[in-house]
Amino acid sequence: MGFDLHGRAVLVVEDDFYLADDTRQFLEDAGAEVLGPVSAAEEALSLLEIRRPDCAVVDVNLGAGPSFGLASALQARGIPFVFLTGYDRDIVPAEFRDVPCLQKPVDPGKVVGAIVTLESGARNYSKK
Repeated sequence: MGFDLHGRAVLVVEDDFYLADDTRQFLEDAGAEVLGPVSAAEEALSLLEIRRPDCAVVDVNLGAGPSFGLASALQARGIPFVFLTGYDRDIVPAEFRDVPCLQKPVDPGKVVGAIVTLESGARNYSKK
């Protein structure tokens, strides 16, 4: 893949088992420690109470609905994240317009590249 994620903990929130497992695998292959994957915002919020990830990969539409509440919680904690979606980016509320949004099916290299970019700008990441 060309990117090294060693030493980075990445929270994966995806409700499709196969996509979650694929995401976990390519992040681990790049050296990341994967937290999850979890399939619901509530599970992700519980994990945040136990361990702070360096960043997160979040599906826009989870089984119980949009993940924007979780996205707000991540922003409030200063945790950078990238959205994954099978929908048009227009469904993402304006408050999250600066969040990278990758279209499914997603290229693993693009996810890893987005995480590296997030991490390089993490010091400048703040609640919008």
